[in-house]
Amino acid sequence: MRPEDALKLGLDEVLAESRGLSLAKLGDEVVFYTPSFLPSSPSGRMTPPASFISVSVTGYACALQCDHCRGRLLRGMTPATTPDKLREVCRRVKESGGVGLLISGGSDVKGKVPLKPFLDVIYWAKKTLGLTVVVHTGLLSEEVAKGLAEAGVDAALLDVIGSEDTARRVYHLDVKLSDFERALALLERYRVPTVPHVLVGLHYGELKGELEALKMIARHNPAAIVVIALIPLPGTSMEHVAPPPPEQVARIVAAARFIAPGVPIALGCARPKGRHRSESDVLALRAGVNAIAFPSQEGVEEARKLRLKYSFRPTCCSQVYVDLKRESS
Repeated sequence: MRPEDALKLGLDEVLAESRGLSLAKLGDEVVFYTPSFLPSSPSGRMTPPASFISVSVTGYACALQCDHCRGRLLRGMTPATTPDKLREVCRRVKESGGVGLLISGGSDVKGKVPLKPFLDVIYWAKKTLGLTVVVHTGLLSEEVAKGLAEAGVDAALLDVIGSEDTARRVYHLDVKLSDFERALALLERYRVPTVPHVLVGLHYGELKGELEALKMIARHNPAAIVVIALIPLPGTSMEHVAPPPPEQVARIVAAARFIAPGVPIALGCARPKGRHRSESDVLALRAGVNAIAFPSQEGVEEARKLRLKYSFRPTCCSQVYVDLKRESS
């Protein structure tokens, strides 16, 4: 099936073909992720508080102030705004028995997360402490790509936008699609495991550029692909925007499968809660998704109904490319 058909044909037909392709390429395992970004998963699965945390190297600051976020997502992260502070956070995670952390932060006006001053600490966290380290990069430089490769990070995460209009209006970024392509190419060149994210409904709840983003990603050997969905956050320009319906999220999951048949696909943590989440989980599983972050109870029950082999992990869903191999070995 063509990716474009995933958005137009009957939903049952699309999901069935996508799931069949997923089973043929990647098998019948699904991994549920419950890192300690949140106190517990909607499924009731508990994770120790410091098992896998998210850290912001800019604190609560972000120069872009994107319409859908306004820096709100940074408020749930542990601030570590200097290399020494990040080192101390990493040490605490290790001493408390944690397995790793997501290093993120706000972007500068060019869409870069300021990671360069922290590269030595990232290297130390990997090589000395042995932590799992996942990094949000933004539109990174070659120097940062090389540094992440030398550190041996477990995944580089990059939000990929397939519409220059969306990048300009929502992200306030004056960039070309080629800038996202360049970032992906740098990570590919330095062999950094790359797990790009595609946000469904980023353009004020409407689909615009998601397929283009997925096609761009597929050209650069991703380790996995994460599909997330717009959350209308209070205090942002999109507070009253309706999120894309679960059916639309599932169609993008299916389109991702048709574009990148052998690449693990995860439904990421950034998506609406409540009934929307439950329905998205169920439909994504019917589309053959390989991982879900913070699954709903309905999602876990659907995995049972589909007779999938499922497991729980306390880390980031970006690690599905590793965990699927572990489950099948």
